[in-house]
Amino acid sequence: MMDRDELAVWLRLQLTPGVGNATGRRLLTAFGLPHHIFEQPTATLGEVASARQSAALQREPPELPSLLATTWEWLQADPERHRVLTLGDPAYPQSLLNMEDPPLLLYGMGTPESWQSGGLASCAPRSVAVVGSRNPTPQGAANARQFSQALAEAGLTIVSGLALGVDGAAHEGALDGAPPGQLATIAVVGTGLDRVYPKQHLNLAHRIAQRGVLFSEYALGTPPVPANFPKRNRLIAGLSCGTLVVEAALKSGSLITARLAAEQGKDVFAIPGSIHSTQARGCHALIKQGAKLVENAQDVLEELQLVPASHAAMNVIAGNADDAGATGLSDSVNDLLDALGFDPVGLDALLARTGLDTPTLQAQLMELEIHGQVARLAGGLFQRMARS
Repeated sequence: MMDRDELAVWLRLQLTPGVGNATGRRLLTAFGLPHHIFEQPTATLGEVASARQSAALQREPPELPSLLATTWEWLQADPERHRVLTLGDPAYPQSLLNMEDPPLLLYGMGTPESWQSGGLASCAPRSVAVVGSRNPTPQGAANARQFSQALAEAGLTIVSGLALGVDGAAHEGALDGAPPGQLATIAVVGTGLDRVYPKQHLNLAHRIAQRGVLFSEYALGTPPVPANFPKRNRLIAGLSCGTLVVEAALKSGSLITARLAAEQGKDVFAIPGSIHSTQARGCHALIKQGAKLVENAQDVLEELQLVPASHAAMNVIAGNADDAGATGLSDSVNDLLDALGFDPVGLDALLARTGLDTPTLQAQLMELEIHGQVARLAGGLFQRMARS
């Protein structure tokens, strides 16, 4: 782990106005470690950076002392789990170094094993990003959790963004499926690591830190700035060998992640959905553009040429429900399941399809809800749930 003086010069480079990742890398290539950069005269710096950047490098950012104290205290609070990784750190993920825009600094919080040689540095070949809507359908959330659990059981690390909806379900599924000692999941966040956003995921973030890693390129104290979240998506794609989109509207951050993955030469997978669902249109667009349509976790593993999936992975099938004989419900209730189909449907339509009276229909829908066969949606709609 770096000492305080080394941390200070890296933080200074990160904080220097107008000096981003690209200019920072050029300076490091030209002059070596950050303290050598700050020893250069303005004229020499001008051979690599602009006049404005060169002038800024001569001045210490006023916020540096405060950030240095905060970051050093954070590192010392749990030195086995808290890290600040620089571009030359052996634990810095190799796959990010191959990107056009790797962060100069990567703040990490995770298991002690993560920082050992051969851990995170080479995790990408066995990591899959699972992303999707912040407002998924009940089936979409279930798919995210089930696919992630099956892939984790097969030995993969699940990468996502800790957002509400699909991201949270993916992290939960990975934590459920990963065996002890395996790096279960990586969360790439858009705030400083001393903050959790959204707050609803505070407990989930703590669980990830115990069995996986949280990463951020943003300094401690950074609040949830909207522009930071699309930017972090390149890291989600970069830490993975493929990206699975579970549900997404046509304009969504998930499609940004998928595009970045494709630009990085990574595989993109998409789960199809109802043609009537706005949350499925992003996945359908990706499939039209060449993404691989997947119905189960085995499809993902086979495409990535990884180890055979477990029985669970082979049976996580999008849109596949138990047949009538496997539900354990009465024949009349199973008839209602058939009438539901797989698209959201209202009470009036079900009354017309089944011929049932309203009290009987409502009672059967309640029975199906209790057994997890049906989810109640906003607007008085009901949706049949696929069962693995």
